[in-house]
Amino acid sequence: MLAVFFLQKDISEPQQKAIEEELNKSPLVIKSRYVDSQMALERFKEKFTELQGIVKNLDTNPFPPSFEVTFKEKALSYDNVLSFIQKVKAMPGIEDVQFNQDWVDRMQSFSRLAKAVGFFLGGILILASFFIISNIIKINVYSRKNEIEILRLVGATNIFIKIPFLIEGVVLGIIGGMFSLLLLLFLIQIFPIYLGSSLGVLNELINFRYLSFSQSINIIMLGGLIGFLGSMSSLSRFLKT
Repeated sequence: MLAVFFLQKDISEPQQKAIEEELNKSPLVIKSRYVDSQMALERFKEKFTELQGIVKNLDTNPFPPSFEVTFKEKALSYDNVLSFIQKVKAMPGIEDVQFNQDWVDRMQSFSRLAKAVGFFLGGILILASFFIISNIIKINVYSRKNEIEILRLVGATNIFIKIPFLIEGVVLGIIGGMFSLLLLLFLIQIFPIYLGSSLGVLNELINFRYLSFSQSINIIMLGGLIGFLGSMSSLSRFLKT
């Protein structure tokens, strides 16, 4: 998220330094960059070549100096970002602030909706995985019914009989978690290429990134836990003590 603080043209050096210090000491700010009037004019000429004639006809540089401030991504949801902007705006030497709050609010609403949909679909997939593994274990128990009876006749306990099925469920869950990570990697690589330039300006805003190492490990461990619980659910019904 970027905010631009436009300075007064007659701003004094102490005022400019005070604003710069206030920006740099804030924990919400990643970096701040000072853009003088000449640099702003050069940017305008580069981006709007067809309007250079208008600028040349002016006797003075119409562009004020400014500070371009980049906020931390996690700070987008906090109200203190807005209060910080208002605080800096009230400082001596600030002419105006360019910050599209409505756009940020809409993006936050979209992000919350996307998270809610993600949690809903994730919950459905977890339940589906649970029942699939549970049914697989149930089928394996039925297919080894004779072997289980022989083990009981020779004195095997239920825990001894259950352990291989529990391990099988955990392994199936881990394999499912690893497969989901591979599928996610494939989609992240292919999906942006498939969309191409159809996203338009959103192509700069939507960032497809893969899970971190710790998140990947958590997904695999969650898969193992789902496999374990699915196995336990099946075994508790078909191998009662």
